[in-house]
Amino acid sequence: MYHHNLCAWKMRKKISLTYHALRYNHLLLPHDGSPSYFLTARLCTKNFHSQERNILLMGPPGSGKTSVGQILSHKLGMPVIDVDDDVLERAWGMPVADKLAEVGGERFLEEEGQVVCNLSASGCVISLTGSNPLHADAMRHLKSSGLVVYLDVDADDIIERLSRMKVNRIVGQGDGMSMRDILHYRKQFYEKWADTRVLCGRGDSVQEVAEKALRVLARYQDSESETYTSTRGQLLRENGSAMDPKFFSDVVVEGLAPNGGLYVPSKGFTKLEPSEWQRLVSMSYPERALAILEKCIHPLDVSPSELRSMVNWAYERNFARGSVAPVKHLTGDQYVLELFHGPTASFKDLALQLMPHLFAHCLPRTCNYLIMVATSGDTGSAVLSGFGNLRDADRERVGVLVFFPEQGVSLAQRQQMTGFKECNARAIGVLSDFDFCQWSIKRMLEDPRLAGHLAVEYGTVLSTANSINWARLLPQVVYHASAYLDLLGDGVLAFGDPIDVCIPTGNFGNAMSAVYAKQMGIPIRHVICASNQNCVVSDFISTGQYDIRGRKVTVSSSPAIDILKSSNLERLIHHVSCGDGGLVRDLFVRFENNRVFTVSDFLLQRIQQEVQASWCTEEDCLAAVWEVHAKTSYIMDPHTAVAKVVADRLHDGSCPLVLCSTAHHGKFAPAVLNALRCPHIPSDPLEQLHTLSTIGGGAQMHEALLKCLRESGRHPHTVCKADFGVLTDEVESMIQDSFLKVK
Repeated sequence: MYHHNLCAWKMRKKISLTYHALRYNHLLLPHDGSPSYFLTARLCTKNFHSQERNILLMGPPGSGKTSVGQILSHKLGMPVIDVDDDVLERAWGMPVADKLAEVGGERFLEEEGQVVCNLSASGCVISLTGSNPLHADAMRHLKSSGLVVYLDVDADDIIERLSRMKVNRIVGQGDGMSMRDILHYRKQFYEKWADTRVLCGRGDSVQEVAEKALRVLARYQDSESETYTSTRGQLLRENGSAMDPKFFSDVVVEGLAPNGGLYVPSKGFTKLEPSEWQRLVSMSYPERALAILEKCIHPLDVSPSELRSMVNWAYERNFARGSVAPVKHLTGDQYVLELFHGPTASFKDLALQLMPHLFAHCLPRTCNYLIMVATSGDTGSAVLSGFGNLRDADRERVGVLVFFPEQGVSLAQRQQMTGFKECNARAIGVLSDFDFCQWSIKRMLEDPRLAGHLAVEYGTVLSTANSINWARLLPQVVYHASAYLDLLGDGVLAFGDPIDVCIPTGNFGNAMSAVYAKQMGIPIRHVICASNQNCVVSDFISTGQYDIRGRKVTVSSSPAIDILKSSNLERLIHHVSCGDGGLVRDLFVRFENNRVFTVSDFLLQRIQQEVQASWCTEEDCLAAVWEVHAKTSYIMDPHTAVAKVVADRLHDGSCPLVLCSTAHHGKFAPAVLNALRCPHIPSDPLEQLHTLSTIGGGAQMHEALLKCLRESGRHPHTVCKADFGVLTDEVESMIQDSFLKVK
């Protein structure tokens, strides 16, 4: 019943990505809905399904492979094979324990592997031994016959079960090595060979593990069901027929939906069970990220081993704190989630150290790609850093172009962005605000003539790494969940107890990711959105009217939220309207034409059930920086201070509150030094950081930021006027400099 449809996936990945990317940009492939790709994929799937594939249950001793195998055999009507009883003992003519005692551990693994290499079976549920994955040849042989399912059972549960069975030593466990140590050592092999994983909660029974395994198998088999839709409704061709389904790889590469909407999962998010969340409490940040992202990305889009490699590369190397996103107690019931320990000292690093690897993985090999980014300060340097960490082969065909408001970022932010020297990475100042930069990029992505010209002349496709891209938003869900898990681990609350989160809000991506974390099962009661005087989002959440007529962006000490056009509000309205794409389309088309829209009272009520909002003045923001430092010696950046002011106003104190600290205070040193009443503020960013370190102490210094500013210095950069045609010319110039021109 459950078969490995890898062949269909490879066909889908190879053909669908090129097909969708080029057809979407009105290139090369026809608009008549040619069915050749999906016909080929379906034939491939059918032929592959005609083979009888095995289900191979893998995991440590005590994970329940034998018992789960018997349950699956009964449920699926498939024969069951237990490698210990039905293969090894028959081949050796003796119990496995006797063989191990006879030959010793190393020889046992080799002889076990040789026997398994001769196993021939099809259409069976096969329960492997705990040591099979340690023999590479045996696992390659087994893996070729079917789907390897990793039963990832909690180590405490395994140790308790083995103790009940009076097992005190397993294969490979040397003298002085504890059971926990050998289980940890073996985990790398289980992760290496797994096609999919059954994440088991603490205390799960064998029956519960088997039920989860059935759900994992059903998901794996039904890969075509995990599609994405546009916030603006069904995607249609020019002739009015429906476009082909969009999969994870498609939405990562395209960024923006063809009808101008943002991509969201058609079926929403998978909700983790309480026992699964509790299992994640003791895990590291990369382990939590992997477990959560596996629930959101189908294993045939990104395999568990590939995803693990990306996650580890993103979070184990590039963050100053091992905890990546630590939670610190501030005062009373308030906690600070520090999201600035990445290489560019901003919360954008949490997504943009991972997103480029997902992007490169999903790219078809037939095109070059230019990633366009609009930034109000932090996104730009984070994108340049993240894409700069790609492998050389990927960097050769991916360029990054950043547009930022020349007068709307701090000096440190500007130096970070303009200091990148890669030929395929560039930051350009624009004599306008963030909204103009973002609008220009969206217009370019929606322009079929521009897309056609760039593809024909340069073999290049445009995409984006702003939070409109699903792969940018998705990793942000992790840190909201991780904050709750940290509070669980510290005994601040028990699972199920609610928290509120307060987020300085501009483009609404950070706030939307908290809403999605709630959808996955994190008990977030209120998402509180905090605005500065550019408070269009706060006004909308309070009144239901989104109105930017006559409003201009006011430059503030918290520039990352100096935004009027908040793109991710589309995702919020789509969410609270239960996926009413027509409604979302009508609202935002009206907004694009008239710069205003109003939602119904019913919809406003639904919005206010999800989020609260308020705003603060520049004076309130800077006063909060001073007051918090005076009381706690903690230095907040201005964005965190905006959140602090709004949280103090809206939070009722009935549950813990998490303030999202979205940037390190050193990125906004002049404003912070002014708030702290420093009598002499140096003009040089490096000297400003050193002055801050004397106030806050070395523990609050950000070494990566310090190094970046020391190495980057002041660099000349292009500054252009606020003209769409001029920005388009800069895009073409960037492509010419980055990629070989197609003759």
